[in-house]
Amino acid sequence: MFWRNRVTLLTIGLVLLIAFSTAGRPRRMQRMVSGTWGGQHISMEVNGGSASIEYDCARGSIDGPLTLDTKGRFTWRGYHYREHGGPVRRDEPSNSQAAIYKGWIEGDTMTLTVSLENSDESLGTYTLKRGSSGRVFKCM
Repeated sequence: MFWRNRVTLLTIGLVLLIAFSTAGRPRRMQRMVSGTWGGQHISMEVNGGSASIEYDCARGSIDGPLTLDTKGRFTWRGYHYREHGGPVRRDEPSNSQAAIYKGWIEGDTMTLTVSLENSDESLGTYTLKRGSSGRVFKCM
């Protein structure tokens, strides 16, 4: 009887130890696959762990790693560059701003929200499709 109680307690303890050790593990991250994503007013080219983005009258860049959690969610940091019509002067200062690219991917659809870092200003939420070049209207 004494040994039976001990074995039962030891078994329960072992099961709890295994359960808690796997619960504390970080989520397995997956890398974004290279390719083109596009939608209304946006086009994104993912290549080698980074991405370049074209918007209406703007562009952006994200340096990797471009990772997704097991549910397809992501938060990436990069830069946003406002553009204007007409020529760009050689001595024109850069107008880059730190940006946060946040969203999720379900199948071949990405929902992406772009906002400026250190600001509550959202630049927009976009729906992109894998393999689509998107429709972007550049400033004239």
